Amino acid sequence: MNKLRKILYPLSLLYGEVTKIRNKAYDNEVLTSVSYDFPVIAVGNLSVGGTGKTPQIEYLIRLLQKDYQIAVLSRGYKRKTKNFQIADKNSTAETIGDEPLQYYRKFEDIVVAVDADRVHGIAELQKLDSVPDIILLDDAFQHRKVKAGFYILLTPYNHLYVDDSVLPTGDLREKKDGAKRAQIIVVSKSPSNLTNDNQFNTAKKLNPELNQTVFFSTIDYADKIISKSDKKSIKDLSDYKVLLITGIAKTKPLTDFLKGKNIHFKHMNYPDHHDFSTKDLKNISTEFEGLDSDKKIVLTTEKDYVRNFENFRNKVYYLPIKTKFIANERDFNQLIKDYVQKSIRNS
Repeated sequence: MNKLRKILYPLSLLYGEVTKIRNKAYDNEVLTSVSYDFPVIAVGNLSVGGTGKTPQIEYLIRLLQKDYQIAVLSRGYKRKTKNFQIADKNSTAETIGDEPLQYYRKFEDIVVAVDADRVHGIAELQKLDSVPDIILLDDAFQHRKVKAGFYILLTPYNHLYVDDSVLPTGDLREKKDGAKRAQIIVVSKSPSNLTNDNQFNTAKKLNPELNQTVFFSTIDYADKIISKSDKKSIKDLSDYKVLLITGIAKTKPLTDFLKGKNIHFKHMNYPDHHDFSTKDLKNISTEFEGLDSDKKIVLTTEKDYVRNFENFRNKVYYLPIKTKFIANERDFNQLIKDYVQKSIRNS
């Protein structure tokens, strides 16, 4: 904990109490939550920063899209529009946000919408000619106006919420007991070779409720990088000079992966959800031109690519990622499917 965060500790205590009072007001129905008679699954976290929500949402889409019509509802972080928006062919990161745009570009048969007011957003989705069977709420764990039927809480292996504290001293958006709202806790970004003993000890440390199940997932990197008009094998990148551009919260898993593949790169690291300016892009071009090789590329994340680089130059590639469960994937899938099937039957 740095010195500034220690100084801000009294504010952390105050913020924690405010969020606790707010949660109790919703729990005791002093403040109203809206629940639904169809499947609503919320994916979120207790902390700020990258916990792997986007690949987890994509995992759920792949799991359910063959059997159900799915809608993903997000707030559209950092978009420059307001109110309810449905993604279409004219959508950009400025109009709907980078993650919703990524969902829309990646999955043809789903509805992607954004609305800071999730209750209003769900109501608008219910007005569509083809009403979705399931709504996935992206980053909605603290959005208590909606009472989702199923909550999935993500916590990174190297930064568990039980080891953290409330903002601004730590990174938690609310006190740790907020985790009790989740039916599933996913320890994300775990080492792919995590042993059963490590899984057991970590789950024990989380001290889940009797109605909660803990799973462990890791980041599964694709074996190819993709540009607007080309694909290259990861194993071939050792022959290239790579300029890595990132605007994500936590870059270490990506940089560790590239180092493990013996890929040499220069890293230009920007803040999470960074909106790259003309000056930024000019600086990137200058750095790229300065790489002394005929074989060189710009590599970025999928989220950064859809936000900033699709039309930048043909030598910009992105590396797709997926969530991969280390163990008990079938159990996770079955819990989700059982909830969906039961909820649809009841509706």
